Amino acid sequence: MKKGSLLMVLHAHLPFVRHPEHEDFLEERWLYEAITDTYIPLIHLYDQLLAERIPFRITMSITPTLASMLQDELLQTRYLKHINRLIELAEKEVDRTKNDPAFHGLAQMYRRKFYKIRETFERAYGRDLTQAFRKFQDAGCLEIMTCAATHGYLPLMLPVQASVRAQIATACAHYEKVFGRRPSGIWLPECGYYPGYDKILHEQGIRYFFVDAHGVLYADPRPKHGIYAPIRTPAGVYAFGRDIESSKQVWSAAEGYPGDYNYREYYRDIGFDLDYEYIRPYIHPDGFRINTGIKYYRITNKTNHKESYQPDKALRSASGHAGNFMFNREKQVEHLCDKFGFSPVVVAPYDAELFGHWWYEGPDFLNFLIRKVIFDSPSLELITAPEYFGQKSRLQPSDPSYSSWGYKGYSEVWLEGSNDWIYRHLHHASAQMQELARDFTHPNEIQRRALNQAARELLLAESSDWAFIMKTGTMVAYAVYRTREHILRFLRLHDELRQGKIDASRLSEIERQDNLFPDIHYRIYA
Repeated sequence: MKKGSLLMVLHAHLPFVRHPEHEDFLEERWLYEAITDTYIPLIHLYDQLLAERIPFRITMSITPTLASMLQDELLQTRYLKHINRLIELAEKEVDRTKNDPAFHGLAQMYRRKFYKIRETFERAYGRDLTQAFRKFQDAGCLEIMTCAATHGYLPLMLPVQASVRAQIATACAHYEKVFGRRPSGIWLPECGYYPGYDKILHEQGIRYFFVDAHGVLYADPRPKHGIYAPIRTPAGVYAFGRDIESSKQVWSAAEGYPGDYNYREYYRDIGFDLDYEYIRPYIHPDGFRINTGIKYYRITNKTNHKESYQPDKALRSASGHAGNFMFNREKQVEHLCDKFGFSPVVVAPYDAELFGHWWYEGPDFLNFLIRKVIFDSPSLELITAPEYFGQKSRLQPSDPSYSSWGYKGYSEVWLEGSNDWIYRHLHHASAQMQELARDFTHPNEIQRRALNQAARELLLAESSDWAFIMKTGTMVAYAVYRTREHILRFLRLHDELRQGKIDASRLSEIERQDNLFPDIHYRIYA
């Protein structure tokens, strides 16, 4: 009998970015880079563990917007073009570095990696990576959660509860279509929770969700076992609290593992380092330099001087860090179990894109950690939330507090001077959408299409990503454009519906561009 459990959670999310009106759109690379650096490396890890019959347990959210993009034929075709260009560049790099012993082996490493990624994407899973993750879930090794439909930040939808319900209901229906079952758990965007939302989750059959530590520690009444056991909300849904110590150990580039000097340096890419004319075919068509994904340096130190990346040393660091992480979790659960007499669960959630994209060795760290816990740990086991409910009885009745995992723990990231202007428009549009849903009970075909598209545009405008980008100051113009564009599209559809004059041609164009949730029904706002 183990003394405690480790619940590893990976939150895989990207905003819906799809621009068929442009041949090459910069922000679509967010998806292509995540597929190359994170999603397929995780698939390789899970496939390897499954082939070796290693009973791993990982919990992973795949947001509806991400799943929609992974299944989109246009984006699949564009990703294949992207990986083919990377293979072409890697072939050139192998030739260019043939007399450079520091970089030649690395160039060959990237070439092997890109060929393997293409094989996995195109042949193993027929371009649809959701089928890979569904396979692991069906095998009982991966617990897949849903998320709000477009990753809308739910606490700031408090005045418009219909939008909260629409975000959750749309997500659950979409999950069922993609993964063949109703979701058991949900990752609330940014871990954003407000008391009472558990009722909406319960309506959709959700059994559990995650909050930041203070969401549990400030719950009412205060739970006896703190964040080391889930709490049962008034509606009967279970809330798990994030463990602060394990999160910081992995997340922090300054204090955590990713800052190790042996790991690959993210910010030194040949897209910026090499001669412009040589690299020009592989950067943005407008001529400005971007990351290619081929990086030859390790972190080295905190100065600008960087030394060549050495994969063997990086792997040794990943193995050592996995051992250290397991040791610390063992001491946590042993202390809690021995002193307080219960079997604790340590919840360690992270953005999935940390593993592989930002932290190149992240998937290796997970590989080592999973194997060490399963084969070497006398006191720690990997577990998923549904398994925890089946084995444990320490379910504390309490009501989680308002909270998020953002800066300062509440809503400041998504509601401050750079982005606060969006909410009066979002709330007004939500109220208008409710009125449309109530008034159009028997629409004709083109009205039905316009109503469903209006619902899509509102959901897309509500994405927390746009407010987050405005706050952080990266790609702000794009975030502002997307927010305004979706709101303006919604308002025009609203006015056309009210006036009985729907522009069929324009509606078809919008449907072509914003084509997610094809089965959405506008009556979810009624």
